Amino acid sequence: MLAVDLVRLGAARFAGRTALYFDSQSLTYAEVDEAANRLSHVLTGLGTDRGDRVGLLLGNGLWSVSVDFACLKAGAARVPLNGRLSLAEHTRMLRDTGVSLLVYGPELSERAEELRAAVPGLTLACLGPSEDTGDLDLMAAMREASPADPMRYAEPDDVILILYTSGTTGTLKAAQHTQASYAAITANILANLVSPGRDDVMLHAASLIHASGTFVLPYWVRGGASVVLTGFEPEAYLDAIPRYGVTAVNLVPTMLGLLFAGGKAEGADLGRLHTVVYGASPMPRPLIEHALDVWGPRFVQYFGQTEAPLCLTVLDRDDHAEGGELLGAAGHPVIDAQLVLTDEDGARVAPGEIGEVRVKAPFAMAGYYNAPELTAQSLTPDGWIRTRDLARFDERGYLHLVDRSSDMIITGGYNVYPREVEDVLASHPAVAQCAVVSAPDPTWVEAVTAFVTLRPGAETSEAALRDHVRARLAGYKVPKAVHFVDTIPYSPVGKILRRALRDPLWEGRG
Repeated sequence: MLAVDLVRLGAARFAGRTALYFDSQSLTYAEVDEAANRLSHVLTGLGTDRGDRVGLLLGNGLWSVSVDFACLKAGAARVPLNGRLSLAEHTRMLRDTGVSLLVYGPELSERAEELRAAVPGLTLACLGPSEDTGDLDLMAAMREASPADPMRYAEPDDVILILYTSGTTGTLKAAQHTQASYAAITANILANLVSPGRDDVMLHAASLIHASGTFVLPYWVRGGASVVLTGFEPEAYLDAIPRYGVTAVNLVPTMLGLLFAGGKAEGADLGRLHTVVYGASPMPRPLIEHALDVWGPRFVQYFGQTEAPLCLTVLDRDDHAEGGELLGAAGHPVIDAQLVLTDEDGARVAPGEIGEVRVKAPFAMAGYYNAPELTAQSLTPDGWIRTRDLARFDERGYLHLVDRSSDMIITGGYNVYPREVEDVLASHPAVAQCAVVSAPDPTWVEAVTAFVTLRPGAETSEAALRDHVRARLAGYKVPKAVHFVDTIPYSPVGKILRRALRDPLWEGRG
């Protein structure tokens, strides 16, 4: 089964049912599918051919799903751009993948203009009226296009999604997913995480370009509906649950923490809500214990990565109800993937020992775009993905993450690699040396924290260094705190001893 076939399957079977809610508007399956057909004709009319890359600079909205489906039906590979990233990061993504067409939302027109200047030859189209630019209004063009399915030829190994992630040294990498692997992602979610029916409704507040978006097709093929919010605001999020009859939500630990921080979650009307899915970063034990006390055993956790989404392990409702040490586990391996722990040479470690998590699955990526060396580092010749996560299995077969072989920081569900922040800090004329680590944070779980030594005679401030980083990287990569120190600890071979800086911050915090 191809991903595009799943779109057609749901559209034919549930044509008259509501597929999507956005504010006071809604679309049926037939309306979402027809919009996708029309938009796919517009894309091909702009010269988009099978295998071409289309950049998407869009926030969550009424037509988000139709745009994704349109790219599928046109045979294009979509390259989503996180609106929170910097201009330099967006520019590199578009250039590296050879994107010639960028579809943007009116609310992101300022960044679109910057990209027009930064990427020569880039064609831009706006998902709505675009004043004073002359860019094509896709919504107007859609109304004039054919409603018929283009039925373009597709193969299982056609790349349909190029999703950027950061490498172990902060290097941007573009994981490629195909028609077949994306269909397998849908099957993975249905087999291990959720089992929606026609009356089920999932609430989306996180960006649909990442994990939240992978739940759309599973609900689509089962006749369920998706509620799309423009972003996450605790009170509006809680209000949406009874308003739309939401039965499942997907969030990151930071979002759950914010829901409970103001006390509103305790008295919230949960209506028909029976499933709270969470992942993307470790859940603080006190938070999940409190949430279980207040909301009961509605929680399901997944562990996965961009290279093999969505879930490699699952901690289900019964596991949460048991509590205790299981609340610190990543979960049990899923039924549609092989998951092993190995030493550096790839040999399996003995039961109970710590090893690197490796996975082989039908939903694994097809490699990184135009990066054979990076692909070879992460994808073995016999198809195993090296996750770089260190873990152990307990006697019942539950996976417990121990550490990361990289020093990645997960803040608010976003990955930050110290090297990329350190490189920017080091470019400041006052900085001699620097190191970036994580610190515990009640809101973000992990906070980006910098240690800096200054050049002799130089002066600067914490605010100035944070502004320096903010001008060059996404906002979530800006250090929450900057500590000025006399020396940065290094190993005998010249590597930064981040643990020497990080461990005291976490002492007694787990």
